[in-house]
Amino acid sequence: MATRTKASSPAPHVADSHDLIRVHGARVNNLKDVSVEIPKRRLTVFTGVSGSGKSSLVFGTIAADSQRMINETYSAFVQGFMPTLARPDVDVLEGLTTAIIVDQQRLGADPRSTVGTATDANAMLRILFSRLGTPHIGSSQAFSFNVASISGAGAVTVERAGETVKERRSFSITGGMCARCEGRGSVNDIDLTQLYDEEKSLNEGALTIPGYSMDGWYGRIFKGSGFFDPDRPIKRYTKRQLHDLLHKEPTKIKVDGVNLTYEGLIPKLQKSMLSKDVDSLQPHIRAFVERAVTFATCPECEGTRLSAEARSSKIGGISIADACAMQISDLAEWVRGLDEPSVAPLLERLVETLVSFVEIGLGYLSLERPSGTLSGGEAQRVKMIRHLGSSLTDVTYVFDEPTIGLHPHDIQRMNDLLLRLRDKGNTVLVVEHKPETIAIADHVVDLGPGAGSGGGTVCFEGSVEGLRTGGTITGRHFDDRAQLKEEVRKPTGTLEIRGATTHNLRDVDVDVPLGVLTVVTGVAGSGKSSLIHGSIPAGEGVVSVDQSAIRGSRRSNPATYTGLLDPIRKAFAKANGVKPALFSANSEGACPNCNGAGVVYTDLAMMAGVATTCEVCEGKRFQASVLEYHLGGRDISEVLAMSVDAAEEFFGAGDAHTPAAHRILQRLADVGLGYLSLGQPLTTLSGGERQRLKLATHMGDKGGVYVLDEPTTGLHLADVEHLLGLLDRLVEAGKSVIVIEHHQAVMAHADWIIDLGPGAGHDGGRIVFEGTPADLVADRSTLTGQHLAAYVGA
Repeated sequence: MATRTKASSPAPHVADSHDLIRVHGARVNNLKDVSVEIPKRRLTVFTGVSGSGKSSLVFGTIAADSQRMINETYSAFVQGFMPTLARPDVDVLEGLTTAIIVDQQRLGADPRSTVGTATDANAMLRILFSRLGTPHIGSSQAFSFNVASISGAGAVTVERAGETVKERRSFSITGGMCARCEGRGSVNDIDLTQLYDEEKSLNEGALTIPGYSMDGWYGRIFKGSGFFDPDRPIKRYTKRQLHDLLHKEPTKIKVDGVNLTYEGLIPKLQKSMLSKDVDSLQPHIRAFVERAVTFATCPECEGTRLSAEARSSKIGGISIADACAMQISDLAEWVRGLDEPSVAPLLERLVETLVSFVEIGLGYLSLERPSGTLSGGEAQRVKMIRHLGSSLTDVTYVFDEPTIGLHPHDIQRMNDLLLRLRDKGNTVLVVEHKPETIAIADHVVDLGPGAGSGGGTVCFEGSVEGLRTGGTITGRHFDDRAQLKEEVRKPTGTLEIRGATTHNLRDVDVDVPLGVLTVVTGVAGSGKSSLIHGSIPAGEGVVSVDQSAIRGSRRSNPATYTGLLDPIRKAFAKANGVKPALFSANSEGACPNCNGAGVVYTDLAMMAGVATTCEVCEGKRFQASVLEYHLGGRDISEVLAMSVDAAEEFFGAGDAHTPAAHRILQRLADVGLGYLSLGQPLTTLSGGERQRLKLATHMGDKGGVYVLDEPTTGLHLADVEHLLGLLDRLVEAGKSVIVIEHHQAVMAHADWIIDLGPGAGHDGGRIVFEGTPADLVADRSTLTGQHLAAYVGA
């Protein structure tokens, strides 16, 4: 056999030369003609201060165009059912591969969605029980809490041999849904005194449900139904009339010649408000639901969501409800112990999925956990699970701060997973602030130098070593280490928590000191949020700033979200002697052509829609007549285009002096958002910016105790210093600040640390340390202590 010598080795094939993703002239959001070349099949980390343009480059440009091009490979008919993606504003994009986005969007807050249904684990368990469970009760549908049992019978007409024949047919579907709670696991009891005032009649405004006024649509239906007298006080209704008001099933009625459907108050509320997750409701509706409805575990299914039949079928004494309630690490062991050749491929795949949960640091969850209760970091890791076992290679995986919500102990595990994805031949793009993850990058792209309009340029491209010596903000702060404080503050009192048992907590007793900065820490899943949010509910005297998403459309901006626009509109109205509504782009002052949006959207069916700047108002969003009114020499569109810092100066003195607006602007500047423009749509803000916007809004609340859930989320190393300064100012103003946090800089800066653990899930839920950071470092008996000691160089 002839062997080819090295000298005669052929030239590289032209197909192997495409080893870069080239981006030239990217102008999405604040990017200023950015051009970068990203190596394929390598791990590239994008760094820079919050708001510098990282997400705009990675998600808004590279990932968005990859997804748009993949969508265009489908037929026009299929594209009509898919989300339409606009082409990013970029001159050249070459070398793209299929992008899989693993972002921090919370999993759906649907009450029927659980960790098991969000992954494939529940589907595989259902098939397993339908094959091996005894007694056998039916197909996999019989174990699904989303499928109701129904049956029916009747005559059907069929054509047979030219004759029409009537036949009797019957059908039945065996589902696993608990009939009492309809697969939700909880039942609700409605307090009727919160629905109406029985002393009044309907016409006198007896109904106290938000949106149910007698002047509106509902009032027309209730008055015209004829089931009761709208002028009689409700307490004088007969039994029949009260039943019709509260419980009547949908009934067709005619009001003023219009066909309508009347339905009792309670079934109407069940469908409109109580079928949704409470946290996803508008604030005023959520307040009503929390006041009027008490939720309790369903007595029939005991919260398992499953019917008695589904719970009766068992494998080795374990029902599907027991399996879903197990901690996933224990469930993996149980499934591994099943030896049944007839379902071997299914068992193998199920074990793989469950082991992926454990590998990724989510072994402490159970499959029955509602997906809406997962944190952003947990949701992102749940989405990662389906990609870990994938055979696909040459794919671009895009991650948005995968270390969020992870203890320093868990970050190494996440790094190993990112490297595993890369080593399979994939391109991995990561937006990240943590130095531990930046350190494993093959290539670093640092954006900046500032945020917002002060960012959007590439400050550095190259290796991690090059970044360290490159002189950029990230490079200068890369090796920053906060020091332990010389002296800690003395508490002014204590907040007693006794017998806390929420989720995995083991009857925890702890005294949380007041008047100081307290940090609650521990590995992911150790019970930090359960202890603090479960025992210190937001309410009288407690301001809680959690990680839930900000809700707002492209019409919402920092001015509308913080309530800043109200004093600004009033100041304009007072200075010009006109109505405040003229100075709102969502009200009377809106440009009639674009309805105050500033752009005109043209829908092109399955093609990407086109947004063109409105020709009438030139993107200013207001009518020309409104722009003739000035305050301090500026019109309303010029004020909304100002940055927070410029507006703070503008409203702080001179003709435009407005104390109410100035106070809100000061709080925005305090949390490091001085570069944001007042009119920037909320949809364009990064995750870190949104959380700080929320913090600024709550800083004005009257409360003595502030509870913050990982405020360093999305913060650059340089911004963490500003945050520590802000926390100090809150404490010095007489507030008590309790922070749930993994960042060692915040731990080192604390006056008191409460460490939970020692592990996650049923291995956690206990207090393993209480004391000062110096004592924790000296003690080193916990994982947190070891990592904090290494961080401060002790």
